[in-house]
Amino acid sequence: MSETKSLYERLGGVFAIAAVVDDFIDRIMVDSRLNVNPKVDDAHHKVSKAGFKYLVTEQVCHATGGPQRYTGRSMYDSHAHLEISESEWKAFLDDLNQTFDKFGVPAVERQELFAIVDSTKNDIVLKK
Repeated sequence: MSETKSLYERLGGVFAIAAVVDDFIDRIMVDSRLNVNPKVDDAHHKVSKAGFKYLVTEQVCHATGGPQRYTGRSMYDSHAHLEISESEWKAFLDDLNQTFDKFGVPAVERQELFAIVDSTKNDIVLKK
């Protein structure tokens, strides 16, 4: 009987995930569609980019079945004060898709990753 690999393993583990996160964070930090929100823009200039990349890598590794444990704040605590809109969420997902395209993330893994990201939306996007 063959053993099913975790999403973490199928993505290539921590080093591959860290490379994707590195590109993605660089992309969102300068995205004018996100930074049009002054609270997001301010947060992007206050946070340590290296630390942000570290925490997102931890989080993705943990969420995909890796051995890492996420040590950051909850998505709600990290984002509620930013008043992120639906259009900003869509821009964020577009950036994610561009990064996945750049790294050739396969369709099945991409769908699984988008499901994980989508599960955080209610804690991130401002409810009107």
